[in-house]
Amino acid sequence: MRTCAALVSIFILIQSGSAQQPPGNAQLIAQRTAIEKELQQIAVVDRKVMVKMRDGKRMQADVYRPKNATGKVPIIFVRTPYNFNWWDVQLGAPRDLSSQLDAVKRGYAWVDMNERGHFFSDGNYDILGPPLTDGTDAISWMSSQNWSNGKVGTIGCSSTAEWQLGVASQGNPAFTTFIPQGFGAGVGRAGPYYEQGNWYRGGAVQMLFIAWLYGEQNQIRPMFGSDTTQEELVRASRMFDLAAHMPPVDWSKALAHLPEMDIINAVDGPHGIYADNMAVDTGGAMIKRTPNDPAWYKGGLWNDSQNINIPGFWFMSWYDVSVGPNLAAYNYVRKTAKGSAANQQYAVIAPTLHCSYTRATEDTMVGERSMGDARLDYKELTFGWFDHFLKGEDNGVPENMPKVKYFTMGLNKWQSSDTWPPKGAQPLTFFLGSGGKANTMYGDGALASTAPSADAADTFIYDPMNPVPSYGGNVCCTGNAVTGGAFDQRKMEARNDILVYSTEPLKEGLELSGSIEATLYVSSDVKDTDVTVKMIDVYPDGTAYNLDETIQRLRYRDGYDKPLAWMEKGKVYKVALQPMTTSNYFPAAHRIRIEVSGSNFPRFDRNLNTGGNNYDETKGVIAHTSIHHSAQYPSQIRISVVRLQGAH
Repeated sequence: MRTCAALVSIFILIQSGSAQQPPGNAQLIAQRTAIEKELQQIAVVDRKVMVKMRDGKRMQADVYRPKNATGKVPIIFVRTPYNFNWWDVQLGAPRDLSSQLDAVKRGYAWVDMNERGHFFSDGNYDILGPPLTDGTDAISWMSSQNWSNGKVGTIGCSSTAEWQLGVASQGNPAFTTFIPQGFGAGVGRAGPYYEQGNWYRGGAVQMLFIAWLYGEQNQIRPMFGSDTTQEELVRASRMFDLAAHMPPVDWSKALAHLPEMDIINAVDGPHGIYADNMAVDTGGAMIKRTPNDPAWYKGGLWNDSQNINIPGFWFMSWYDVSVGPNLAAYNYVRKTAKGSAANQQYAVIAPTLHCSYTRATEDTMVGERSMGDARLDYKELTFGWFDHFLKGEDNGVPENMPKVKYFTMGLNKWQSSDTWPPKGAQPLTFFLGSGGKANTMYGDGALASTAPSADAADTFIYDPMNPVPSYGGNVCCTGNAVTGGAFDQRKMEARNDILVYSTEPLKEGLELSGSIEATLYVSSDVKDTDVTVKMIDVYPDGTAYNLDETIQRLRYRDGYDKPLAWMEKGKVYKVALQPMTTSNYFPAAHRIRIEVSGSNFPRFDRNLNTGGNNYDETKGVIAHTSIHHSAQYPSQIRISVVRLQGAH
């Protein structure tokens, strides 16, 4: 999803040194000034180039290209909503331009461009509106320059990646290859996932987007006139970078505001596409859309009706917000791409948070859990890829690369596979059972190889005014509201509104690599409510680390393209939740656990249980929800298992 970090932190061409203390201002200024000086020596630098789109609006670009190139050069294109102004106005010094310097040294032109409606670029920002046409127009412009060899590759993480899939599907002949990283908010629909760009999961709103839009839906902002010259823009950019300075918000409290559609307004944020009907061409306010609203299929989101026919190097991470949809998109492109592109799709799946690949260290901590040495040389990986596809170098890339390089947590090592899930992975099913008292980790909930013969349903009370707090998880961009990663869930499992089901200690180790599919049989006393599931690795000492999480809004249990399905009091319904995904090794004596509840807030918005719109309501009703498990109601969790010899 979209990160609000500084742009330089998401260019993973840079090998970061997060374990070191950040330099002081004087040292930082000296480092950046040296990079800028070297760039001026070896590069033709052309800043604040205003590139006209098909509707006449102009997008700002900064261009860096080798000064003494012997011929035409390929282009690395980075398009973003974030601030890349070359001069750090607040610091009074250049920004970190090491990515641009690296590219020029290796014989590439590097083009930064701001999305429409941001900083010096014209127009108003619409997350679903112009990205496809603007991206295509930008690639056509740069590939037609007399110094270009006609080949363009893209790279970037989060919002600098999400537009790449949709634009790649347009078939611009100059768009040669792409490296999307942490790109979940660019995936509309893929396989069983109707997330519509991280907006939903299982029909519940992922609230991270609300915090993100607070700083991005800047429809009213200062702009320079169309007659402002490039020279004047460059001069002005040393004084004004047009960056918005938003008042700080305590999102841990702000996201609790009701009605939900007024959250941004309640913190005095800007009007825009979140709750206002300002984007008429693409369907108006985002919060009012259903998961299969036609508006999601207009504009910039990629979905699995759009084919991509260029080589791709896809980067994902286990504790990002949407690794499941990302992998579904990757598999879809591998299956549907035409010609050689079908065999030129490669993936890396790291054990990190959103866009945190290069922050891995010798002892990578993700939340409270150590992943060991999770480093990779991302700079060489990505430049090796570009050297092959943009320069035509015969460098063993990608022939000598595994199709999927994935990190298995617990084993704490990188592994390789030709497919995802790995070949040989087999489904293993555990059935939920209890004596009717699975509440809390002290209850009698169990996961076993067979379903109980009789139903002893477990019941929890879900009060929308006292939801289960999000604790760790696979998330980004919620400010201080949720800290992502793996955390010991035992303090959560003391809550009576969480059902806990665990296996006996494993007699031998197993690797879970692939999907995790939960099917529950549910009844409740309200028209509509939510069911949540969290996958847990329980250590012999009781430490319980979260692996992935999901949710299902029950009004959509029959499908997102079906009529709303209201519940009848006491009636039992089969509910298949959106699959989770991970790679984790459970050694012998560990236990596999799932938690079941009715909320995970503010990771997901609260269901007020009324059957109303939810986004415009201020009061909810309490739900008494039961999970049934028996031969008649075989509630279960099915995992994808790779058994490892000698890894017990």
